Amino acid sequence: MMIIQSPKKSPRKNQAKSPEKVAKRAKPPPPPFFAPKNAGPSSAIPSSSPAFATPAHPLRPFQPPAPAKAAVLPIILPPATLRPLAFRTFTKKHSLTLTSSALQELATFIGRHCGSGWREEGLAEKVLEEVARAWKNCNGGVIVEGTSPELKDILKTLEGNMSGGKILTGPRGGLSRQNSLMLEPTDDADNSNTRLGLRPATTLTRDDSQASFGMSAMDFDEEPDDEGVRDVRRWLKVISAFDQPRYTYNVAKKHFERITSKPSLLPSASHKTEAFRNRYNVIHQRLLRNEAFQTSAVTSARSSALRRGASSMQSHKITPVANLLGRHGTNHMLLGMLVILPTGNLAISDLTGTIALDLSHAVAIPEDSAWFTPGMIVLVDGIYEEEEESVGRGLSGSSGVGGTIGGRFQGFFIGQPPCEKRRVTLGISSERAVGSRMRKLEQRLLRQPALANPDSPGRGRVVIVGELNLDQPRSLQALKKILSLYATDPEGSTPMAFVLAGNFTTHAVMARGGSGGSIEYKEFFDALASTLADFPMLLTTATFVFVPGDNDGWVSAFSGAPPRVFAAANAEAGLSSADGKGGEAIWTSNPSRLSLFGPNHEIVLFRDDMSARLRRSSVRLKSKASTTATADTDADANANTNANRPPGEDAMDLDPPPSPPSPSDQNQKNQTSDEPPLPYDTLVARKLVKTILDQGHLAPFRPAVRPLHWDHAAALHLYPLPTALALVDPSAPPFCLTYEGCHVVNPGAVLVAGRRGVARWVEYPVGRQGRVRECTF
Repeated sequence: MMIIQSPKKSPRKNQAKSPEKVAKRAKPPPPPFFAPKNAGPSSAIPSSSPAFATPAHPLRPFQPPAPAKAAVLPIILPPATLRPLAFRTFTKKHSLTLTSSALQELATFIGRHCGSGWREEGLAEKVLEEVARAWKNCNGGVIVEGTSPELKDILKTLEGNMSGGKILTGPRGGLSRQNSLMLEPTDDADNSNTRLGLRPATTLTRDDSQASFGMSAMDFDEEPDDEGVRDVRRWLKVISAFDQPRYTYNVAKKHFERITSKPSLLPSASHKTEAFRNRYNVIHQRLLRNEAFQTSAVTSARSSALRRGASSMQSHKITPVANLLGRHGTNHMLLGMLVILPTGNLAISDLTGTIALDLSHAVAIPEDSAWFTPGMIVLVDGIYEEEEESVGRGLSGSSGVGGTIGGRFQGFFIGQPPCEKRRVTLGISSERAVGSRMRKLEQRLLRQPALANPDSPGRGRVVIVGELNLDQPRSLQALKKILSLYATDPEGSTPMAFVLAGNFTTHAVMARGGSGGSIEYKEFFDALASTLADFPMLLTTATFVFVPGDNDGWVSAFSGAPPRVFAAANAEAGLSSADGKGGEAIWTSNPSRLSLFGPNHEIVLFRDDMSARLRRSSVRLKSKASTTATADTDADANANTNANRPPGEDAMDLDPPPSPPSPSDQNQKNQTSDEPPLPYDTLVARKLVKTILDQGHLAPFRPAVRPLHWDHAAALHLYPLPTALALVDPSAPPFCLTYEGCHVVNPGAVLVAGRRGVARWVEYPVGRQGRVRECTF
């Protein structure tokens, strides 16, 4: 036990002090803050309470100076004045609904903290934007309640980050999206640290103080140590149709919900109706976000004359089929599915009912830009015509709301529902967790090597070979030639994936057709395995994805030889597919998806003769050329009739004949006609791509034409649009096109028809433009 003498004097003042004791008493050491810098170590404990190790002279607490805030003169802001701006921010941009109490809270907050500059300086818009984003980040729901504690917490947090009506920021451009408070980069950099109770310093920033908030703030700048992580193929994932998550759209909550029930190949009949309802709701909610279908209060307040003069600025409105009852002779726009009635007539059906459709005078908008077949959800503009006696007509079995409505809908214009770009559908909410990390990985593993060595072929390539008929020996020869071209690439630059699509036999293998049975089918894959064994470098560095066709009797019938070839090649190279190293063969479904770097890249693989099926089942429409010819014929007939009319009889008032074109118009027409027309194959490819992507579905046909499993119909949706769609369709010309940000490629058949000894395939560098390649063998 150590005894420490107190430096205080003894209370006995009158007691005499002996000289020995005075001599023995040592001079007290100086205080530590007055001690010289070169003083030696001392064994004294500078503590006023040794039991608790309390310092004798505690440090002064740091009291940061309060940030200077600009004075704001509060105002009383009526909620009705703020309502238009709040509606545009919350409802139209973020799909949120504000209650009257929430609007009152926001108006009071903005009036108190933004003052009179809430409109002119745009302060209120920034505050509403931050409140809406913070509300969505905390999963507050679709309806914003003013009495909810979440809204009060958001306003309280926002109040501490405001100065002079503006939202403050840190030196790196603002807070992260974890707390959804965007701060102005022009304000004082020390204000953010002051609010956190830290000393103002340039070494500690707001980004550093939030390093532990979620995955998006993690640091991935360091190079990974594992060699497998550095390979682009490590981040490639193949998802079959049976493994894809199933979602349904909730109209009341305006978001997608995951279906937790187990799918079945023989579900109840109600699942068929649910599949149609979900597909209709997805297109309907996508359509309502389009600018052409958003109602404007300014346009609705104009007079009829002004609206007639600015018809292009008018917004369209969709009318349910059930609302056509009792509205004879009125113009409407319908959104519904083209169906065939039991009588054989064409009709349009939505969630409220069905009505007969007459498209004898309809024109496609734009002309000849897409296919229209029964089973597609289309937009039709026309007039509703009632029938006086509709009882007993037709074979629908029901009438009124929910059934077939009497009368017919005379359509004049028909078009596809416009699709939506992927980045608009996803927004920023889907990348909160892994989006930033995956972008950094893609930049380091895929983009930087391409920029460093632009002459070398990139690693991020996908080779797509279509219609590989193994019962034709020339197909194996063509495949061998294609693989030999990529086997000569430098090490580390070979393609990361090869997609081999069926049909792998010319005839249906399980139907005892000309291609034989299951034994012959396995022999064909043994021949394929022997061809692949000649390229061990590709087998150990790439992923081979096999997509079946309609003629393939899949999983139980394919041969086990190709997997053994990959296992042997990996064993010779000392690699193991279980550790993520070495090549592999994946037998997937049709359709299937490739995911690269999480949500950054999504490639849909689909094998179908869609172009031929569209041509067989499409609805024939009236073209503008025939309409113009008919109008000219009618005009000539009217002119002859008026010429033969007696002089005393009043002639019909006709429009004056068109004036001859001016020289400038004639020159412009000649310049336009001098432009070379597009090739027929390009027009066919554009028509096919627009039809598929606008429908947002891979099988927009009647169940009798293209049956599908109802519980797995979600795998056929193209919503949101993928980054790329590999459509293997031998009935269509090969192409590589981009529409609304989605790159669509079609390699066609590997053997070029009419050209002996020519092989064709598609090479798609991920994130860039693909190209159709050919070679001779």
